[in-house]
Amino acid sequence: MHEPQPPDRVARIQADWRRERPDLDVSPQGVIGRLHRLADHLTDELRLVYGHYGLSEGEFDVLCALRRAGEPYERAPGELAAHTMVTTGAMTKRVDSLERAGLVTRRRSDDDQRGRIVALTQPGRELIDRAFTDHMRNERRLLSLLTPTESTALEGLLTTWLSHVENAAPSGSS
Repeated sequence: MHEPQPPDRVARIQADWRRERPDLDVSPQGVIGRLHRLADHLTDELRLVYGHYGLSEGEFDVLCALRRAGEPYERAPGELAAHTMVTTGAMTKRVDSLERAGLVTRRRSDDDQRGRIVALTQPGRELIDRAFTDHMRNERRLLSLLTPTESTALEGLLTTWLSHVENAAPSGSS
């Protein structure tokens, strides 16, 4: 007789580790491993929509940050970096690419002639409005695999956990 197989890959990995290292508690892998695998699947699904519009994930983020800014749909590069959680160097590459595509423009700041302002062009706004509509449709499709109650519960748990992680002292500090 064969032993029944664990329900998914993470459970099989945990079972292997429990057999090989019974001295360790591998239960955290159940959450972290599944979140990691889920994040990979979700990223792949989300990138399909970005790609449909000829955008990378980073370019989509920049256009969204500009669109969320409201009229006149512009931000300084440092502000964009803060709203998309990337370095200013990575931001420069993204803005260069979007500018070449005619989706954004760069100009000197009225307040500080050394500063720059990145703004959505009309084609950029039209593109991100279409892309974001499809992005929300795609996210809704992905969440529809859960019941509304499960989705709400998961959002609450993730919000709490993320808050704890982001407000915790850095690893290795006393």
